[in-house]
Amino acid sequence: MHIIWQGQSCFQIIAAHNKEQVVLVIDPFDEATGLKVPNFTADILCITHDHHDHNNKKAVKGEPFLIEGPGEYEVKEVFIQGIPAFHDDKEGKERGQNTIYVVEAEGMRLCHLGDLGQKELTSEQLEKIGDIDILMVPVGGVYTIDSKEAAKIISQIEPRVVIPMHYFVPKLKIKLEGVDKFLKEMGKKSVEPQPKLLIKQKDLPEEETQIVVLKQ
Repeated sequence: MHIIWQGQSCFQIIAAHNKEQVVLVIDPFDEATGLKVPNFTADILCITHDHHDHNNKKAVKGEPFLIEGPGEYEVKEVFIQGIPAFHDDKEGKERGQNTIYVVEAEGMRLCHLGDLGQKELTSEQLEKIGDIDILMVPVGGVYTIDSKEAAKIISQIEPRVVIPMHYFVPKLKIKLEGVDKFLKEMGKKSVEPQPKLLIKQKDLPEEETQIVVLKQ
């Protein structure tokens, strides 16, 4: 499996299925973010919520199967569950709804938290999320959880790999905190950014949670 981060909450996930590739894109952003809009082709497109830095469907070519909210879906033997959540800590009264996606492919379970604003997950959400191998978590604060709240969410889920997202990068016009604050919160002095994460089920860490920072 290849996991590629494009900035904000936008990921391209390439999974193998019967010697073919299945491409999943989550939360493509538009040019108003200040970032270069990626040129994608996808089989599956997931949108966590309807804000311009997450819902640029036009950026994704092909005829992807579109998922825009809670429910259970199966596309080319990739299983996806959308779980209702909130974009703020006031039950959606400030910024509305957000969808958490759990993706099952290549024998691994991935979780993308979208623009989660809840300071902690409910027991019902945790039950639906279940055991997670790779967690994509927002850490930049302001519009989502910040580094301290992200650390708490990670301790609730206990994933094997964590990929931070939705933090400040050069050229981004949205004022967010940087990833360094999150790394410090997690007790990591520095983590060398990788261009992408190439991982198989057998490569997953057995004990301590691994933090992977991806280049945008």
